[in-house]
Amino acid sequence: MSPPATQIAWASILPGRFVVFDGPDGSGKSTQLRSLAKAARDAGVETVEVREPGGTAIGEKIREVLLDPANCEMVTRCEMLLYMASRAQLVEERILPALQRGAFVLADRFISSTLAYQGSAGGVSVKDILAVGDIAIGGRWPDLVCIFDVDWTTAQSRMTRSLDRMEQKDAAYHGRVRSGYLDQARAKPSQYLVIDSTALPQVVFDALAQGMQERLSVK
Repeated sequence: MSPPATQIAWASILPGRFVVFDGPDGSGKSTQLRSLAKAARDAGVETVEVREPGGTAIGEKIREVLLDPANCEMVTRCEMLLYMASRAQLVEERILPALQRGAFVLADRFISSTLAYQGSAGGVSVKDILAVGDIAIGGRWPDLVCIFDVDWTTAQSRMTRSLDRMEQKDAAYHGRVRSGYLDQARAKPSQYLVIDSTALPQVVFDALAQGMQERLSVK
């Protein structure tokens, strides 16, 4: 039996690692990110949290353009390139320096989001996304991508604030997004960890912690 989250030796598996939390809107990934960041810091691990799009002064300006509901005519290729531009700045300005000094980097979304939203749901080819993505991130891919899986009905019920441009898309679109995430995980099981995020937050966190220990301890 795996140890509970409180007994995991985070200081032995997190320093110098780059982990991405991803999943559909309303999946609870951001809540889990805050929980893991706290656990890591409590264990004495320098932890750098970043979010996409954004995370830098330039990235936050790109975020405003991407998520503004007024920009309803934005085509999917434009979306993809803007996300990649924000990502390139984030990697260069914050992620790489943190990893180089041995910090643990925890990202709220990364290329896995682009593959799901602009790829599986939007129709941009995986080949094109991966090619542009590799340039944007300078070849520094995550050590692990954690996908928080949730159906759209449950996800919607968790959204109490005003919805941004991406969240306002229809149920069919969000269904393709979810399928896209799961397809990624099936294609690369050693690089992805899928967590059922419909359970209570502590149950989700325990499953996350155990899965991360199993994956990162062998890398």
